[in-house]
Amino acid sequence: MPTQQNLYCNSLTHYSRYQTRAVKVGNVLIGGGNPIVLQSMTTTDTMDTLKTVEQSICMIEAGCQLVRITAPSIKEAENLLNIKNELRKRGYNTPLVADIHFTPNAAEVAARIVEKVRVNPGNYADRKKFETHEYSDLTYEAELERIRERFTPLVKICKEHGTAMRIGTNHGSLSDRIMSRYGDTPLGMVESALEFVRICRENDFHEIVLSMKASNTLIMVQAYRLLIKKMHDEGMNYPLHLGVTEAGEGEDGRIKSAVGIGTLLEDGIGDTVRVSLTEDPEFEIPVAKALVERYNTRTEKQTPIPAIENYPVNPYEHNRRNTREVQNIGGHKVPVVIASLNNKQEITPANFFSIGYNYSVNLDKWNIADQACDYIYAGATPVNFQTPGTLGIIYDYSVWKTHQTEERRYPLFTNEEYLSAEEKSSVLNFILATISQLSSSVIEKIKADPTAVLIITTANEHGMAEQRRLFAELMNNSCTTPVIIKRTYSNVDENHFQLHASTDCGALLVDGLGDGILLEVESIASKTINATAFGILQAARTRISKTEYISCPSCGRTLFDLQETTANIRNRTSHLKGIKIGIMGCIVNGPGEMADADYGYVGTGVGKITLYKGKEVVKRNVASENALDELIELIRQHGDWVEAQPANH
Repeated sequence: MPTQQNLYCNSLTHYSRYQTRAVKVGNVLIGGGNPIVLQSMTTTDTMDTLKTVEQSICMIEAGCQLVRITAPSIKEAENLLNIKNELRKRGYNTPLVADIHFTPNAAEVAARIVEKVRVNPGNYADRKKFETHEYSDLTYEAELERIRERFTPLVKICKEHGTAMRIGTNHGSLSDRIMSRYGDTPLGMVESALEFVRICRENDFHEIVLSMKASNTLIMVQAYRLLIKKMHDEGMNYPLHLGVTEAGEGEDGRIKSAVGIGTLLEDGIGDTVRVSLTEDPEFEIPVAKALVERYNTRTEKQTPIPAIENYPVNPYEHNRRNTREVQNIGGHKVPVVIASLNNKQEITPANFFSIGYNYSVNLDKWNIADQACDYIYAGATPVNFQTPGTLGIIYDYSVWKTHQTEERRYPLFTNEEYLSAEEKSSVLNFILATISQLSSSVIEKIKADPTAVLIITTANEHGMAEQRRLFAELMNNSCTTPVIIKRTYSNVDENHFQLHASTDCGALLVDGLGDGILLEVESIASKTINATAFGILQAARTRISKTEYISCPSCGRTLFDLQETTANIRNRTSHLKGIKIGIMGCIVNGPGEMADADYGYVGTGVGKITLYKGKEVVKRNVASENALDELIELIRQHGDWVEAQPANH
């Protein structure tokens, strides 16, 4: 079990699975040390039996071990029997999960048919109106009694039929009652679920899986950690379903999912995973598999790391590590991105195009993109041309000595070079170190050096934990030197690189650790590496460099083509740096899940869209063919619209 100091995982430095009880879902066991289970959700109309069966088969053959299907009313719940029978007739015995929102009677029907039901405590017995109420202890207990009466019948049915249950909290659909008492917080998410868990326990029902999903990775991670702590306090250890809800599509959805899910997996947390992408569900499974497969051998491969006796980070709230400001690194500056051109025999202006700098020959000037890196690590390769005025060039110390008079050139020292060097930059010096090299004498020297910035690297299989241990040592020694997180990858494809880098760096950034990223991988294009670094910072909520889309993954409730609509909205709005747009297929994942969004586009009927500013409805039932233009006009009216610049501007 976790220590008293650190109740959310077994160890901060030694990888091991957090032990939960085993829950049986048909022929699948979740938790109890069993392999992590992969799942996804159909996007078809549940009343279309054959389409739902065909899509389920596609998911299963891609590796899906649990198939979730929406049941928004009794008729869909009843049709789950036809879907199940057809799948079994075709030789597929994968357990089915009914997804329930708002309709307890549908849940009670489904629980007699499928192997598991998912209920959302935020809307199972409540209707969200975004209203604030004052509750005394007496009136709050009366509300709990009302929920107990509404929820207990389902618990008894599940117990009688051997049906498992997921109690899944969504950050954006907390009830008004929970919001009024706990606020829009991780604690509110946890209490929302535990109120329902306690009712299950009163009925001696324990086939429970819990989830704490949010589109905000910081909130999501903090909620899962807090849930484990609260379960520990109450003698519970139910298995955990991991997911970042409304992660989006493509590269952004994968990076965001990896930052949230991967952070927890790194600490041995999680028994089943669903990656929520705005894509066909069978494409979610390879991503989930790539996230979890690296932990199959983690225990055997990791090099021992000394335990952290005093962890100076609060894992339940985000606070950035206090560092001094060195140039544009550390302090209150956003984390920087360092692009590596170290493997180039020659560096030309063309190499800069992929990392955000485009030289215009006609205008004789550099155009700088929103995702332009802040520094380039050139290693031993000279940069023999005029570079943009915002860009710093980092050389190995031996090369820097012959280029130190050039503007914005900075040295990278090895640990030994830094300790013995007589020549240093007067403004900025980088020191590359591993945890074994960071002796007390080095720490004392960089503490006293206002120009020092550490670049930390690791070769440990459990590298995130080793780097976390290094951060703890710096903090416990009152060292405020800024730190760049460096990770090097080899023999990986683009997909695995993005997922692994997002996990390894994101897990530190989520806890406020790190003042920049330096990623190196030989086989991947510089443009992809650079975009991944910026994507990780955005997903970890530490640096916003592009428009963010909070887009649901679609399901049988969806009222329009989410993939096509998201692509169309992105095409018209992707230049609006820092704006968050929620794109939701139905009201279930509508205003609630858009808690973080500036603007919302929500399906409310066939061919009908409702537009939001924040959580407030601005226009109802807009014809879908006009909705995108209306959304842009709404953004314009609130002063957030700018015209896209031509590519060659």
